[in-house]
Amino acid sequence: MKKLINLSFIYGILAMISGVFYREFTKFNDFTGRTSLSFTHTHLFVLGMFFFLIVLLVDKEFKLREHKNFNKFLVVYNFGLIVTAITFVWRGVTEVLKIQLSSALTASISGIAGIGHLFIAIGVIMFFLILKKSVEKVEA
Repeated sequence: MKKLINLSFIYGILAMISGVFYREFTKFNDFTGRTSLSFTHTHLFVLGMFFFLIVLLVDKEFKLREHKNFNKFLVVYNFGLIVTAITFVWRGVTEVLKIQLSSALTASISGIAGIGHLFIAIGVIMFFLILKKSVEKVEA
C-alpha cells in the first residue's frame, strides 16, 4: 500500500510542477494560444494521483497487490503515463517557442504519445482483469 501512496504523491507533485511550469513558461514567452502543456497537468493529476488513490482504496478491500500480475500492471501503466507526459511537454515547449518541426518529427512525437496512451490503455485493461479476479476470489 505504501507504494501506491508514494506513486499518488509523486504524481500529485509532478502535476503541480507541470501546472506551474505551464503557467510560467507561457507567461515568460508571451504565449497566449493553446498548447499541449496544459494536458500534462490534468493527465498527471487524474491518471496519476487520483487513479492511484482509487487503486489504493480498491486494494484495501480486494488485496489487488496479491495478484501475480499486479507489479506488471504498475510497470506498464506508469511507463505509459510517463511517456505520455513527456511527449506533452516536448510538443508543448516546441509550440510555445514556435519551433518549426519537420513533418517526420511531428509524426514521431504523435506516434510516441500514441504509444504512451496505448500502454495506459493496456494498464487499465490489466487493472480491471486483476480487479475482476480479486473480487471473484473474495466472493468465493
